[in-house]
Amino acid sequence: MAAVSMRSRSRSTELSPEEERILIRDIALAAEANSKEGDIFYLLTQRWWQHWIDYVNQDQPNNPNDVSFVSEHYDSAGSSTLKRPAGIDNSDLIYDAASADTNSGIDIHDTLLEGRDYVLLPQEVWNQLHTWYGGGPTLPRKVISSGLSQTEMAVEVYPLRLQLLVMPKELHRSACDIFDLSMEQVCIWDYYGRRKHALMNDMDKTLDDANIQMDQDILVEVLNPVNGTTLGRSTSSVRYNGSLEKEGASVLVEPSKSSLSIAGGLSATKGASRSYSVELIQSQGLIARELDTPYGTIGVSTRGSSCGLTGLQNLGNTCFMNSAIQCLVHTPEFARYFREDYHQEINWQNPLGMVGELALAFGELLRKLWAPGRTPVAPRPFKTKLARFAPQFSGYNQHDSQELLAFLLDGLHEDLNRVKHKPYIKSRDADGRPDEDVADEYWANHIARNDSIIVDVCQGQYKSTLVCPICNKVSVTFDPFMYLSLPLQSTTTRTMTVTVFTCDGSALPSACTVTVPKQGRCRDLIQMLSNASSVKHSEKLLLVEIQHHMIQRFLEDPLISLSTIKDDDHLAAFKVPKLANTKYLQLIHRHREQGNSDSQITSGWKPYGTPLVLPISCDDEIIGGNILMKVHKMLSPMLRTKSLEHTKISGVSSVTEGSDPSLDLCSGGACADSVVSNSANKDITSSKPVSSLELPLQLVGENNNTCTDLWVGVEKAIRLASSSTSILIYVDWSQKFLEKYDTHYLENLPEVFKYGPVTKKARSEPLSLYTCLEAFLREEPLVPEDMWYCPQCKERRQASKKLDLWRLPEVLVIHLKRFSYSRSMKHKLETFVDFPIHDFDLTNYVASKKNARRQLYELYALTNHIGGMGSGHYTAHIKLLDENRWYSFDDSCVSPINEEEVKSGAAYVLFYRRVTTEDADASC
Repeated sequence: MAAVSMRSRSRSTELSPEEERILIRDIALAAEANSKEGDIFYLLTQRWWQHWIDYVNQDQPNNPNDVSFVSEHYDSAGSSTLKRPAGIDNSDLIYDAASADTNSGIDIHDTLLEGRDYVLLPQEVWNQLHTWYGGGPTLPRKVISSGLSQTEMAVEVYPLRLQLLVMPKELHRSACDIFDLSMEQVCIWDYYGRRKHALMNDMDKTLDDANIQMDQDILVEVLNPVNGTTLGRSTSSVRYNGSLEKEGASVLVEPSKSSLSIAGGLSATKGASRSYSVELIQSQGLIARELDTPYGTIGVSTRGSSCGLTGLQNLGNTCFMNSAIQCLVHTPEFARYFREDYHQEINWQNPLGMVGELALAFGELLRKLWAPGRTPVAPRPFKTKLARFAPQFSGYNQHDSQELLAFLLDGLHEDLNRVKHKPYIKSRDADGRPDEDVADEYWANHIARNDSIIVDVCQGQYKSTLVCPICNKVSVTFDPFMYLSLPLQSTTTRTMTVTVFTCDGSALPSACTVTVPKQGRCRDLIQMLSNASSVKHSEKLLLVEIQHHMIQRFLEDPLISLSTIKDDDHLAAFKVPKLANTKYLQLIHRHREQGNSDSQITSGWKPYGTPLVLPISCDDEIIGGNILMKVHKMLSPMLRTKSLEHTKISGVSSVTEGSDPSLDLCSGGACADSVVSNSANKDITSSKPVSSLELPLQLVGENNNTCTDLWVGVEKAIRLASSSTSILIYVDWSQKFLEKYDTHYLENLPEVFKYGPVTKKARSEPLSLYTCLEAFLREEPLVPEDMWYCPQCKERRQASKKLDLWRLPEVLVIHLKRFSYSRSMKHKLETFVDFPIHDFDLTNYVASKKNARRQLYELYALTNHIGGMGSGHYTAHIKLLDENRWYSFDDSCVSPINEEEVKSGAAYVLFYRRVTTEDADASC
């Protein structure tokens, strides 16, 4: 086998990168054109695939000014030839790299996303790449038919998590082995949703045909060996070590995430005894439950571990879902309800519901999140149910967390609606009756059709008053609400942070924060930065965008819209002289990074830090020594030993005390444009180079394929192509020079705008949550699209509408309307809203005077949206009431925070709970 592998790799080295690219392209086109059900595709890590793509495309035409492709894949310093990829390594896709040797039963990570973590290759393409490069592990997946018509082809990346999935006979045999019973004594039931659906006695039907779902429950029903009757009501005795006595019993075996799983949950460990000790139950998740109390678990728990601090894995842009779920899960009333027996309230026949499946999926997820331990949960089963009943949330695009929350509350209500048959009730007009009577009548009619835990906890009532502008007809209705969507005052400005550098060595770089028009242009940003950083009349600011330690683009066009600059971008501005006919030196910093490859320690230069820009005039000859001097001058403020600032460099002189100021290449506070020739420079010395300042500088050639040491021949002229607009120079920082320069000023370039705890200055003039509520309740005319039909005029009128709060719920959900939409654009309001954490007093906003008690609320959870439209991120801040402590829930990461950190400009959906005298008893 070794000889074959050697020959394969030898043959592949005869192919150029271009030949490899063309061959794989042709194979892929032929394979995908003839794909059919049953074909095999292979998972390949995106990291290796991208390296190979770069390798085979390195000879393709590219922008000579684009240096963003510089990466760790290049050969030693000074070479632009991309290294050939090493063997295929899929270890980052799987849980246990040690199991890769078997290539069977390999579990891939639950959160993988195509295009981000892996690509799918047809078998022919994989075989060819594997022949050339070897490696693994091999991760094959089948093409299956999907969709309602079974005509759509899809690659089943995540097969049903069942090892023995051929026929139920295997399920029977496994159950008998586990419980030491004969096959005649066991009946297997599809127990999805904890209801007996079907007896799985058809030995020719596959589990897929039987519609067995991932991680669902299977009921193992044991028959009386004497007369064949079911001992479904007898109580199984459980010894203290957790093993089952061999009495007749019906037990429910819950799903497990062990490596050997059977029928979506029945689990076993190779070589394990059948006694099922407590340790095995804990490690494998195999829990036996008595059928008489099917929802009460046997007492196997972990002492001393906190509950409710479990994160949710991000399955790919599912942070919007995770943040909303965590807030609902940590609502005390819901936490209690779904951890008890709620199944008797499921409305299986409600045509407006989801046949109980959404409630069951949510309940199971809630129980996992409240279980002892803090291992993050992958909400894949819940996501699957969500996509089934709400296709708008299918796939892995980012969505609005509030829209998902609205769907969940409504869907859970319909699944748990206690009203099985909704009566038809016609609403009566007020006709001058007291508001209290009309409101109670409307609420009673609502409860007659809608009665669930969601209504009990989250639904309130507001009074809606419409007045016809023509006949003054007044119409009063009392409508339920699940949440309040409050408008925000639009802001017309945005805050931007840019790091400003000087090229004359007069100052260290500093971050400058300015306020600019939100729909402004680059000229507005440059003007504000120039004022804030005291740019001289002879200078200007050169604005650049930085990505991956490289200059992504020069923002020289003053008409570039600021909307193209995102909050998480990184910008730098350089003070340069106002000159014509100028080229720019791009200083790309590199440091040596150690790594392991093929059991050998290798090292290479990788870009890091913030690249710098220096102007140089093209009117005179460009000499290497002058470039060295300019670079040294710009970096001099970062020298740890100031005495080294004025030192002569071999072949070119630097300014010393008492020298002629006219010879200062950077006089006047701005970097000089003229290059002093050798004949004109009276101070050129032949002294030896000062080793402490010989910072290695590599001049990159025109085609990015050669590097020249600038310290070799400092007096030589440098010839550049007239079409080149910039000069690329590598600054290689060895450990010796990192000790002499304080380079932390070049690291951690701040984002344009970063959300965080709001400063005192930002809180001085906040937009109050009370102000938002008053805007929501303010009388205003209906928009033309929502004109009201006046029953007295018999015509549609643009009536005025006034809302009043009438009945408040136990849990008040408030949505801050940060997103606005129009036909041509989407817009996010970054307004900071000052919302109360304690004592949110709504007493004066409730129109009903029937209840005289104060309407006080306390914040216990909120979702945050960080970033811009379509590219943002959702998190949640939640107060664990039994600990009286706040935590940040950022997908898998859960960490404690101070109460002061709860308020920020990213707050999106707020969850308040009513303050009562029994508040201490309301925690989970």
